This record gives sequence, structure tokens and C-alpha cells, in this order.
Amino acid sequence: MREIVSLLHREDRAAVEAVRRVLPSVTRVAEAARDALAAGGRIVYVGAGTSGRLGALDAAECPPTFGTDPAQVVALIAGGPKALIHAVEGAEDDAAAGAREIRALRIGSRDLVIGISASATTPYVVGALKAARARGAKTALITAAARRGQAKTVDFLVAPKTGAELVAGSTRLKAGTATKLVLNAISTAAMVALGKVYRGRMVDLQVTNAKLRARAERMVAELTGLSLRRARRLLKAAGDSPKLALAMHFTGASAPVARRAVERHGLRGLERLRHGRGTTMGAAAVQKTVSALSSSRRRRQQPGPARR
Repeated sequence: MREIVSLLHREDRAAVEAVRRVLPSVTRVAEAARDALAAGGRIVYVGAGTSGRLGALDAAECPPTFGTDPAQVVALIAGGPKALIHAVEGAEDDAAAGAREIRALRIGSRDLVIGISASATTPYVVGALKAARARGAKTALITAAARRGQAKTVDFLVAPKTGAELVAGSTRLKAGTATKLVLNAISTAAMVALGKVYRGRMVDLQVTNAKLRARAERMVAELTGLSLRRARRLLKAAGDSPKLALAMHFTGASAPVARRAVERHGLRGLERLRHGRGTTMGAAAVQKTVSALSSSRRRRQQPGPARR
């Protein structure tokens, strides 16, 4: 048994190395994912079997981890939701179904559709990618077996060469491991670039249970230097948003004003404004920003001239 497990682990290392060799391609897809979300578009994963389940896993993790709307990162799997826990035989062969689901989502030019297919030929995935491209969306394919000329059929091709599986044909092994690594990198890098991670913390996480509440409180305490008790009060004043709590701390402003400040500058931008914290220059820069945002908010709240 030890020998079998050691062989499998050795194969996993090969998957990691295969992904390292295609990091430039992964970077281009991550940039496209960032741009799609920044433009108000979506990331849509499309796959069958293991590939589809990996896409669904990544999509499901984005809302609790990064505070995204569930509609921003979407997963389509051949055979529908039941295919997540049971194999739906033959579903992957239906190219028309893939195209129909893309049309049903009203995919457009702001979206990025990422096909996931270890073989690169899954009809359901191919049909979806063709339909997405016809509708003006950016497209990408993640595969362990790129074919000649395939790069011309999508905007981005990520093809880690993982080689034959230890159990022939079982692409949930090396190919699956490589796919998970690629998806991790794409979504996480995009979210970091969009300001959803600050100093290695998930500042947009959703406080939906006791564990996450405790994590959010510790996060605010660690990043502000406040006691846990004061961090808890600040988080409550921020409506359980760690990012807003940090913005309120950095600016000394109320929640509405701090929200506008962080939307405009991001946490790192507010941090730069406070460069040399404790100095007159840093304090003045923050105060100037807060004053401008507060004045703008008061002007919007003032009633206009009465209509006759």
C-alpha cells in the first residue's frame, strides 16, 4: 500500500510541475477574469464529469471567500446539478446542450467562458465555447491534451502536459490535480487584483457562521492593532464587513463615507494616503479625502429646487 501511495504522490508532483510550465498562459486567463468582473461581466466555467465538478467547486467557493455575488462566477456541468454527485452518462456528448446553456445565460462580450476538458474534445464543452465565442465573449480552454490548431478556437489555451495517468484514463488524478491548481490561480489572482484580498487576508469574506465571525474579528484586530474587543465593536458598526471596518479605521469616518473612500481608493490606496501614519502629511491626506467625500455626500442629500 505504501508503494501505491508513494507512486500517486510522485504523480501529483508531476502535475504541479506541469502547471508551472504554463504559468504565462494561466496569467493571461487570470487577467481576462479580472477584466471581465471589473467590467460587470461574469466568469462561466463549463465542464463535464470531474472537470465540471472542479469548475463548480471553484465557483461555489467565490462568494464566501471573496464576497462575490453568486451570479458573477457561474458553473455549468453536463447533465445539470444532479451530475455533481452522480455520473450522468452521455450528457457530455451533447454539444447542443452546451450551446443552449450559454444562450440561456445570455452570454455577451463582457463575459469570460472557461471550458474545462481533460481531453479537449468533450462535445458539451466544445459546443458551449463555440456558442460563447459567437456571442462575443472571451473564451479559454483548460486541458491536459491540447490538439494541433486548438489555440485558434479559443482566446486563451491553458494546456499543462501532465502525461498518461497512473490508472489509465482516470483524469481525476494528475489532470484533475493540475486543473484544480489552474482554477485556484485564475480566480484567486483575479480577486486579489480586484482588491478582495488585503495583506493576505480575505477582507470581503461573508460572516455567515461563528467560525467566520471569529476569523473576521481577529482579522480586523490584527490589521488595525486594536484589541479584540474594540475590533468586534468596529466590525459590528461596519455591518460585519471586514473591509469596511478597516476603511473606517483608516479614515476615522462613518460607514457611508468610509465605504465611498474604499470604493474609490481601495484599502491599499487608503494605506498609501496614510503613509507615515502619525505624521502631519499622512493625517492631512486622509482628512482631505474624507472631507471631500463627506461634502459630496451632503450635496447629494440636499433637496433640489421645488418644481412649479
